[in-house]
Amino acid sequence: MKLQNTYCSLPPDFYSRGSASTFSNSQLIKFNYELSQSLGLNLEQSSQEDLAQIFSGAKPLEGQDPISLAYAAHQFGHFVPQLGDGRALLLGEIVDPHGKRFDIQLKGSGQTIYSRNGDGRSALGPVIREYILSEAMHKLGVPTTRALAAVLTGDTVYRETPLPGAVFTRVASSHLRIGSFQFFAARRDIPALKALLDYAIQRHYPEIEGEEHPALCFLQKVAGAQSKLIAQWMGLGFIHGVMNTDNMTISGETIDYGPCAFMDHFDYYQVYSFIDRHGRYAYGNQPKILMWNLSRLADCLIPLIDAPEAEAIERLNEELSRLPSLFEREFNQKMALKLGLQYREGDEEIYKIWLEYLQAEKLDFTLSFRKLSNILNSDNESFYPQSELFNQFKMLWKKRIEIKPGLKEEMDSINPLFIPRNHQVERVIQDAQRGNYDSFHEMNQVLARPFSEQDQMLHYTLPPKEDEKIKNTFCGT
Repeated sequence: MKLQNTYCSLPPDFYSRGSASTFSNSQLIKFNYELSQSLGLNLEQSSQEDLAQIFSGAKPLEGQDPISLAYAAHQFGHFVPQLGDGRALLLGEIVDPHGKRFDIQLKGSGQTIYSRNGDGRSALGPVIREYILSEAMHKLGVPTTRALAAVLTGDTVYRETPLPGAVFTRVASSHLRIGSFQFFAARRDIPALKALLDYAIQRHYPEIEGEEHPALCFLQKVAGAQSKLIAQWMGLGFIHGVMNTDNMTISGETIDYGPCAFMDHFDYYQVYSFIDRHGRYAYGNQPKILMWNLSRLADCLIPLIDAPEAEAIERLNEELSRLPSLFEREFNQKMALKLGLQYREGDEEIYKIWLEYLQAEKLDFTLSFRKLSNILNSDNESFYPQSELFNQFKMLWKKRIEIKPGLKEEMDSINPLFIPRNHQVERVIQDAQRGNYDSFHEMNQVLARPFSEQDQMLHYTLPPKEDEKIKNTFCGT
């Protein structure tokens, strides 16, 4: 195993070289052996001490060339022309046994040139959260960055209170974001923009190399990947929390599990981010923000269209005009499958009444979908409060659904029983901060089988009691 770093073939303005901080007493919390094997890292025989040293940044992997990437962003609608990896180091890339390339990045490893007076370190809580959430998303079948390792540094970081420090190792198809394009577009650096487009196409969408209009094809590809992703989020009741343009990947993977959560009771207007005071990134607003973010990517691509500016804008707008129907198609198909249907026109009425019912009764999103399969062949509806909306839904649904052998199992393979509920993640974080990682390991084991009945672990399916509710989540910086 030897790392590469193709990003270093790009001009120097794209990144800055760096190195990890020195930590007092790095100790391995968890290493993802399954992911390591699939990547072909060949670290299975390494000791716990060696893994702690490698994934805190103290012991280099062969071929690594650590860099932090430059990017910009619209954050809550306000443009920030320079951000970059303020607490992350891209160690390099590995090509797995199937020929697919992945980034390996440390988060919380110390200051970089982009830290903006921050310490560049991470507290233990955000590391625990990102490990749990990203691996749970993977097991739920959602494109996501992955968790390779979590390491305790032995040092204290200072936020509102002193907290134990940790480093997280993230694996991604790449760390290219919409904000990567915005960084160079804001500087009107057209050669750099062109180099970035060529690199992104080669890395993620090589099938469009050689197309007559590569920038337009690229926008189509990113729009398709992101539309599918957000439809999957919403089908699981997931709220990202901070859909800024630096948190939207070109690959269509979920990235940055800071202020995010899976909903308990359904609420179209649910917000979890402490800093989202006006609901910009609420559950129901995510498709609109998808459109807004892709429009910002289109802004960057204007000078890369081989046409006069007015004509280039017209062509890009034509592509963007297809986005609402593209997302709607993905979402309709997702919701139909969750109800045991193969989508056909008109099914929207069924799931819209269903969601209206869930909101009116404040029912748990995950369990309400999961338990639907129990009433396919019976009238056992004890979980569902009776109401006119429920009767309306049931009439339309039962008229439309085709009962067949294996349908319950089919629905149960789409509607999870176990999700990383916010109050349970918080309990695991509190345990970890006291030095107890048992609940962390147990929760990861449970979430590795989200669709399976696990009789001894049913407490992980329970929504929070009133005093357990977590109303806000926070960024890890």
